[in-house]
Amino acid sequence: MKLLKKGAEADIYLIQWEGTRAILKIRKTKKYRNPVLDSKIRKQRTIRESQTISEVKSFGIPTPLVYNVDLKKSAIIMQEIQGKPIHDLPDSKIIDLCKEIGRLVGIMHKNGLMHGDLTTSNFIYFKNQVFVIDFGLSQKTIKSEDHAVDLRLIKEILNSAHAKIMKSCWKNFLSGYKSTVGPTKYSKIINIVSEIESRGRYATVI
Repeated sequence: MKLLKKGAEADIYLIQWEGTRAILKIRKTKKYRNPVLDSKIRKQRTIRESQTISEVKSFGIPTPLVYNVDLKKSAIIMQEIQGKPIHDLPDSKIIDLCKEIGRLVGIMHKNGLMHGDLTTSNFIYFKNQVFVIDFGLSQKTIKSEDHAVDLRLIKEILNSAHAKIMKSCWKNFLSGYKSTVGPTKYSKIINIVSEIESRGRYATVI
């Protein structure tokens, strides 16, 4: 078992599962919470995430297969997607793939799902497909305000992690997104993104 990532909510390990490489995600105990409440929260989030991964696949979005869910340990064992995070690809490839990322996010929103952690590290490029991972902060919602928060987050990520290519990435992302959600919903959500940016605690990004 090899630790790949220590997160605030969960730790990610590379393991062997029935003779193949797999990912183990274990939600951490929060000592500041009441133990009974903490256990309940971790179980609920583990159930929700595993269900969401499978549900999103039914929308036609590539996601890892879920192999096993252990509610006692608040753990999920899932397929390892052996490609590269979009974050680590050459700039020209990132720009090209942002249109597909936008299309996939649009599909999620159209089906009433907010990802909650849209970063270029949570999209994996493997065998000419873009896979979506890490649904730990996802939630079911049809609210345009929630979907706008998703877009605002990835816009911030593009601006901070990919500043040199941000304009091209964002343009392609919006093109893919609009192609899925349609012009009416697109306009509504983009207007909300602008409203969010106009609030004092947010800085406008390009």
